Amino acid sequence: MVDGQPGLYTGATPLAVRMRPRSLDEVAGQRHLLTPGSPLVSLASEPGGDEGSVSVILWGPPGTGKTTLAQAIAHSSGRRFVELSAVTAGVKDVREVMESALSQRDLYGQSTVLFLDEIHRFTKAQQDALLPGVENGWVILVAATTENPSFSVISPLLSRSLLLTLEQLSDEDLGILVDRAVVAPQGLDGKVTLAADARADIIRLASGDARRALTALEAASKSALSVTTGESSTAAKKKAKPVVTSETVSLAVDRALLRYDRNGDEHYDVISAFIKSIRGSDPDAALHYLARMIEAGEDPRFIARRIIVSAAEDIGMADPQGLVIATAAATAVQMIGMPEGRIPLAEAVVYLATAPKSNASYMGINAAIADVRAGNFGRVPKHLRDAHYAGAKKLGHGKGYRYPHDSELGVVQQDYLPAELAGASYYTPTDHGNERDVSSRLEKLLRIIRGR
Repeated sequence: MVDGQPGLYTGATPLAVRMRPRSLDEVAGQRHLLTPGSPLVSLASEPGGDEGSVSVILWGPPGTGKTTLAQAIAHSSGRRFVELSAVTAGVKDVREVMESALSQRDLYGQSTVLFLDEIHRFTKAQQDALLPGVENGWVILVAATTENPSFSVISPLLSRSLLLTLEQLSDEDLGILVDRAVVAPQGLDGKVTLAADARADIIRLASGDARRALTALEAASKSALSVTTGESSTAAKKKAKPVVTSETVSLAVDRALLRYDRNGDEHYDVISAFIKSIRGSDPDAALHYLARMIEAGEDPRFIARRIIVSAAEDIGMADPQGLVIATAAATAVQMIGMPEGRIPLAEAVVYLATAPKSNASYMGINAAIADVRAGNFGRVPKHLRDAHYAGAKKLGHGKGYRYPHDSELGVVQQDYLPAELAGASYYTPTDHGNERDVSSRLEKLLRIIRGR
């Protein structure tokens, strides 16, 4: 039986929490923040007093070690550690921490590290309540956020804190973390063997998120250990310790996530189906593939970039607002992060999928580039050349140029293409959406411009 194993079948603390480092030396990743003399290292090595203390704001994706760093600082420096979540805490809670921290400092000479998770969820008034304690050194604030602090944290608090950016953990960092968790006494204590293919699956599934990696490892370990649950104690002793295989991992977590390798065929198949569903005007299919990418841990910035390209290539002048909405969605994702970023992404996807379609601009620039690469270009007509520098007019530059605004129609007959390309046509508008009006207007414009 295995019910005595901590964190596997008991209601004990999750593996991700049990494996949390107690010093900066044990932290996996974020080496750019942990070089000798860096603010975090200095903060962790300072004595428990408040001299020279500095508050920090840790900005990064989920599972990159924000809570871990805060607790490691407190443990390493001997400071008192208080943790609040902006989801549940209010101004009253903040003030109570400040009063307690002030008492601890004055009575016992001990400084307090206040770790505030998800500070972006605090209102301006709630963030204002932090200022006296931070400014007067009653607490060392270590605030964590997944959103851009420039948009989510008030300026007075930003100016009194160091902003440190955390990066997603590399596969190597995650591998170290997983290997450590398998053998550590506070982890799985060597009770399972982790196969190489299962290790690779867990790392890929985690997508740079340490918490996700350890959660998947714990779930897979439960599956492997459960096989021995019904065996007799004699049989269990004779049998080698359970092996966590790739199949074990797939049974414990979503199979679809394991199949989605961001560097493999599935990655390209899903993004291809996503773009083609938008182009094909099927919002349901487009949302399905968007959901698959999000749940598989695809970088939302990559998704946003593909949506922008789709707006320009496939919707184009049939609905120019599509590009505006796609770009706004990308900006929104950058500002608010995930998981809320899925909402503007979905809005943009639905808008583009249901919008009228035209690739006329896309085809036009490709045709123009093909001509240029083939050498089909001539000199810029003299009347269009720059005539501002000394001697330009003597060369005939600008001579004969007709200023369109001098015409009542705002357009004049004039040659704009090089003589070698006279009459060339690259842009052929469709009759879809907004481009129907463009087509009618362009026909009238060209009759005047080219005198036809």
